[in-house]
Amino acid sequence: MKILITGKTGQVGYELERSFQGIGEVIALGREEMDLSNLEQVREQIRAIRPNLIINPAAYTAVDKAESDEDMAMLVNAQAPAVMAEEARKLGAMLIHYSTDYVFDGSATAPYVETDATNPLNIYGKSKLAGEQAIQASGVAHLILRTSWVYGARGKNFLLTVQRLAQDRRELRIVGDQTGTPTWCRTIADVTAHIVSQSLAAADSAAWWREHGGLYHLTAQGRTSWAGFTEEILRNSPPPQPVQVHAITTAEYPLPATRPMYSLLSCAKLIERFGPLPQWDAALKLCQH
Repeated sequence: MKILITGKTGQVGYELERSFQGIGEVIALGREEMDLSNLEQVREQIRAIRPNLIINPAAYTAVDKAESDEDMAMLVNAQAPAVMAEEARKLGAMLIHYSTDYVFDGSATAPYVETDATNPLNIYGKSKLAGEQAIQASGVAHLILRTSWVYGARGKNFLLTVQRLAQDRRELRIVGDQTGTPTWCRTIADVTAHIVSQSLAAADSAAWWREHGGLYHLTAQGRTSWAGFTEEILRNSPPPQPVQVHAITTAEYPLPATRPMYSLLSCAKLIERFGPLPQWDAALKLCQH
């Protein structure tokens, strides 16, 4: 099996390249080789490589910048996945794509399920939803995996920001009224590899994708706030001096892009089909050690 992974230097892409070793021939490309803002290059690479499976973690993820850069966000998060879906369908290949909790508006009071109505509050969420819809409309065999609050030991993310700030600050003011689930990028990669392994073990892989493909929520389990996430990070890796975490409101920390206040995704569908997911704090501890 020939597996094309985009965004190899990103958090999820880096872990996917590691998790898929031994499952097939892995061809991981970075922005230099496959820039999602260059649709012609995306087409050319897929046609040259002729993969059996495309895994696309690459995305425009600068949530606040997207508010003033809508064309680029749409190009990378919607038009590029549409091209991947079209080319994969022509090849008879499968496509795995990652989406986000930001497709919802955060007005729910119970964890979102895959069939709940979407209503993104920001350009990033709109662009990711447009990518989902393009893939679903293409007719390609696919998995769309929505995740949330992604962090890891490399790249740019909340975990690394907190660890850096805690080195020389005695107090951190962190938003405490948004609810969600921090998800380690390695969890996302390992679960994806587990799912693909199941498809390869099936007697009829095409039938497996017809039966099990579609949209799933994939996050760690449990819930917290950004302030609670911060406290757990500091508990696992104590900074040189004690740091006080002050929970503030979203209104006290205005940003260009509106965030959903409630981001919990129900992963019951994925767990029932493919197996258990870790608790967010247990995964965080593994990541930090």
